[in-house]
Parts: sequence; C-alpha cells; structure tokens
Amino acid sequence: MQPNVISLVSIGRHPQSGRARRSEQDARALELGLKLSGTNLRVAHAGNPQDAVLRQYAGMGLKEMTVLKQSVEVDVIPSLRHYIESQSAQIALLGVRSESGESSGMVPYILAESLGWPIVSRVADIVSVENGIAEVLLALPRGQRRAVSVRLPFIATVDNAAPAPRQTAYGPAQRAKIDVIDVPEVQDELRVNWSEAPAKPRPKRLKVVKAKTAAERFKAATAKAQGGSGKVMSDESAEEKAQAIFDLLIEEKVIR
Repeated sequence: MQPNVISLVSIGRHPQSGRARRSEQDARALELGLKLSGTNLRVAHAGNPQDAVLRQYAGMGLKEMTVLKQSVEVDVIPSLRHYIESQSAQIALLGVRSESGESSGMVPYILAESLGWPIVSRVADIVSVENGIAEVLLALPRGQRRAVSVRLPFIATVDNAAPAPRQTAYGPAQRAKIDVIDVPEVQDELRVNWSEAPAKPRPKRLKVVKAKTAAERFKAATAKAQGGSGKVMSDESAEEKAQAIFDLLIEEKVIR
C-alpha cells in the first residue's frame, strides 16, 4: 500500500542570475515523492497561483498541484498545517531550506512542531514504507549514509544527496491543473518590519596545504575527518549533554 505523501514546494532563485526557478532541493523532494506515491503524490505551494515557476514543478509529470493562495508577507505555517491535516498525509517532504525569502530552513521544524510530528533532516532516500514504518537513508558528510527507521507520520527535509530531479517538460507543464484554494491569511508581524538586501559573501578560511605529493593530497582529500578531542555521549542525561555542548562553545570561543 502506497503511503499518503505530500511534497511542499517553494519558489527558488538562481544563485548567479537571481532569476526565479524551481528550488533545487524542493524539486528533489518532489522527485522522491513521485518515487513513493507515483501519480497519487500531492504537491502544494503557499503563495501566488499565477507564478510561472509553478509550471516548472508541474512539468515533472504532475496532473495537478494545489496552491494555497496568500501574499508574500503572510505566515505560511498555519495554511500548510491545515492543508496537511485535511489531506490526512503520512509523509511531508520539503527541501532543507528555500532559495528565496528568509531561507532560514526553519519552516520544516516549525511545521513539525505545529503538527506534533517528528522531523527527519537531510534525507538522501526513503527505501521502503511498510506497516507504518519507513526505512530512511540520511546523508552524512563525505558521501556516507545512515539508515534509520521512522514511524509514520513524519516530516522529512531532502538533502542535495537525494536523486536529482527529472527535467521539466513544457507540454505536461501547460496541461497540468492548478487547483487554487483561498486560505485565511495570518500576518507575519516580524517580517513586515524587515528590509531585504543582497547578502555579502562570507570570508573563507585559508587552507594550509601540507601535502607535497599527489598521493598525500589524495589521502588528505579522501581521509575521514579525525576528531581527536571528540566525545560520544549516549548514556548521559540531557543536562549533562547540554553542559558539554556549552563547555565546548566556551572552549572554542564561540561564546564569551
């Protein structure tokens, strides 16, 4: 039996040109949703139903998609939560963070808290869903993977390590139905008072290359990071773990 899956998509922005496009990670989330549910996948967006970028998602083979009509300054969480609950969804797929707007990556976490669901972050693949339990592969640094089991329902943020999205096709994109739903708008009081400006690139830390031969450079590039001072805490209490993190931040001078 196929799980009831919803993919939530946003309007992305090309990093060089700044032009609106389908978000790379949201498109991967949609691709993963198509793998799990096929044509039964439901895709939703909260925003302007006239935005041409939505057709780029529809061109991935969708017969229809839903747009929760609301303005840019409105909080998307209430409308998304109500839609997910109304559809009796079991899995909600999103990108790790959006490519426009606040781009904080907090929407999946706030949405999960609002629904009372667990969240699985940086998913590379959902291998199977059987008897209400999903076998999930998490993306780790250097191409490593970790397999976990998650009970439905849950929210998953899809990493760049997930399978690449298929190309969008013009004909199916134009034929897809855009189902518009008017939703009550909840003003985002914090965002109203914000002003947006182009981000400045962060200074990069200089990397000192000590390797002299090609073999040494290859070993340095592929070797697993060795955290000599690292400590694995699994049996300690939450207070002890929090204190250890606090002490490390003090030691690294992150907190003064």
